[in-house]
Amino acid sequence: MLQILRVRGRLGWMRSESGVVYGPSLGLLLCPQLGRPGSFGSASIFTSWHRLNPYVKLLLDAMKHSGCAVSKERHFSCEDCNGNVSGGFDASVSQIVLCQNNIRNQAHMNRVVTHELIHAFDHCRAHVDWFTNIRHLACSEVRAANLSGDCSLLNEIFRLHFGLKQHHQTCVRDRAILSILAVRNISREVAQKAVDEVFESCFNDHEPFGRIPHNQTYARYAHRDFQNRDRYYSNI
Repeated sequence: MLQILRVRGRLGWMRSESGVVYGPSLGLLLCPQLGRPGSFGSASIFTSWHRLNPYVKLLLDAMKHSGCAVSKERHFSCEDCNGNVSGGFDASVSQIVLCQNNIRNQAHMNRVVTHELIHAFDHCRAHVDWFTNIRHLACSEVRAANLSGDCSLLNEIFRLHFGLKQHHQTCVRDRAILSILAVRNISREVAQKAVDEVFESCFNDHEPFGRIPHNQTYARYAHRDFQNRDRYYSNI
């Protein structure tokens, strides 16, 4: 598989990220280096951990509920990365890497963290064989593209991709294939076959959101419903 050197050791798999997403989320508490002179800025885009964007809030709650509580110090690492990769999930140590030299702004960080937390959630709840079972990898990539906002209308407009009928499904499929190709030395045909084989079931697996969170509003509703569901089960 594709291997990318980390500053400290090796990262199991990483990917390149690009595009635009939404509002305030993480910031200095995750990567203090991003506030240094010459970075993308240290103004009001940096907010407190408790003011996370709703995608990340829900995923952190879901991880905790599943017995995999996330710690900033243990499960996030800010590093300089080779090439243009901006983040990845290292399954071997259950850690999300944020590429501080390639993350351009707060919106970009929101997107990278959300995408990688979906992989971390899958790693927590299922016996995912990231390194030898391409169908497992394909399924998580489909879910991450579908649920993280990778294929939001805003992101697709910035990519100059337009379409109406089943455009979201097409985007999810394409993004999942690209992510697999970024981490596996295989042909596009093999990656596409893996995605096709798992697409229907994995596209329709919306956990922990319960729906496709097309934007922040949908994500807030999903987070509210998740909290209410948790309260309901705790009272049974």
